Amino acid sequence: MSLDTVVEDIRDEARARADEIRADAEAQADELIEEAEADADEIRDERAAEVEATIEQEREQKLSSAKLEAKQARLEARRDALADVRDAVEEELATLGGDTREELTRALLDAAATEFDDDSDVVVYGRPDDQDLLEEILDEYAFEYGGEYECLGGVVVESEASRVRVNNTFDSVLEDVWEDNLREISDRLFES
Repeated sequence: MSLDTVVEDIRDEARARADEIRADAEAQADELIEEAEADADEIRDERAAEVEATIEQEREQKLSSAKLEAKQARLEARRDALADVRDAVEEELATLGGDTREELTRALLDAAATEFDDDSDVVVYGRPDDQDLLEEILDEYAFEYGGEYECLGGVVVESEASRVRVNNTFDSVLEDVWEDNLREISDRLFES
């Protein structure tokens, strides 16, 4: 064997070894690329899921916020409607006239009178527009008209001697009835 043949054999072996190393390197590179692409796909899928979850969470928050705002708007509208009804009732009470006003005033005065002794100095106050009516009614009692009291109607009766004061105004009766029946009033107004 000649030296050229040996050199050629070594070269062939080196080339074969280089080809083998290159093939191994390419296989490793392909494997690394596949792993990197798989990792990238997994990361992309995770990020997409996170983004989707964030979008869903924000959508739920906005929906919840919108529902709360709508509920608050409905409650405000109900409060306004109840206030309008209350105002209308007060207006109706303030403008009651004739026999109905006299009947109600007498009933409220009678109810208040039971709280006082016969010998008490009792003073009755009422709405300025009801002075004539009150003075006429008080002729039947041992009470005296004490002057004006700012109200829708009815009477405020008091006695210095017994230190008793009874507020039987339309306002106080309305307040009691309103508070006791507010839920029913609201249910009737806002039946759904």
